[in-house]
Amino acid sequence: MMTRIASAALLLMAATPALAQEEEPAPSVTVSGSAALVSDYRFRGVSQTDKEMAVQAGFTVSHESGFYIGTWGSNLAGWGTFGGSNMELDIYGGFKTEIGSGIAVDVGLTWYMYPGGLDTTDFAEPYVKVSGSLGPVSVLAGAAYAPKQEALGNFSNTPQSAGQSEDNLYLWTDVSAAIPGTPVTLKAHLGASSGNPGLGPNGTSLSPTGDYADWSLGADVAVGPLTLGVSYVDTSISAADSAYIQPNFSSTKDGSSIAGSTVVFSLSASF
Repeated sequence: MMTRIASAALLLMAATPALAQEEEPAPSVTVSGSAALVSDYRFRGVSQTDKEMAVQAGFTVSHESGFYIGTWGSNLAGWGTFGGSNMELDIYGGFKTEIGSGIAVDVGLTWYMYPGGLDTTDFAEPYVKVSGSLGPVSVLAGAAYAPKQEALGNFSNTPQSAGQSEDNLYLWTDVSAAIPGTPVTLKAHLGASSGNPGLGPNGTSLSPTGDYADWSLGADVAVGPLTLGVSYVDTSISAADSAYIQPNFSSTKDGSSIAGSTVVFSLSASF
């Protein structure tokens, strides 16, 4: 009897460390975020900071079901100061799920806000994104459609009319690939905008020249907890069309300088 008890005790003691080492269940809610310093905030190819530096940060709260909500912000200057605001604050939410082996679909909505600016500058933009991998290459394709809203309409210079409602469509794809054995990731972007040319009633503009394309080529390098990035950014906006893009509605920088080619550097950290 004593031998059996001793044997059982030894088995229990041997099993205890294994039980202690079992992983705890993953939390149902997770929080992730990032902060970045960029040499120029380019939104769909056009500078939102008058070709100056920007500080950006945001976070996302995700549920295991696939639903998420988050916020992101950046300082603005020049052309980007829609309605006189010096800040962009986005609130977004959506649902992301896998529909096949390695293929994910993300459906959501972004509400763009410009605190401190004039009325009728904020607008909503639903989106859908599909992502997956082709061998070592990660691919994402997306579409964002902003339905007709006063913020995106034409300016009407009459006391009775603040502006007409217009819509906007943006299609894009992102491709990235890590170089094996290195901390380097190559990346590329191509986008196409189609919407109302010019400014909304209080300065908002998603497609400042109507229809145009934007693209970028770059690389990210992981250095410990930080990521260093560099990208070449350009648009198809012609010199004639860019003449209508004046930062802060003045001539501090001509339109071709904020919509033309540039190199953007970034330093970011994620958690």
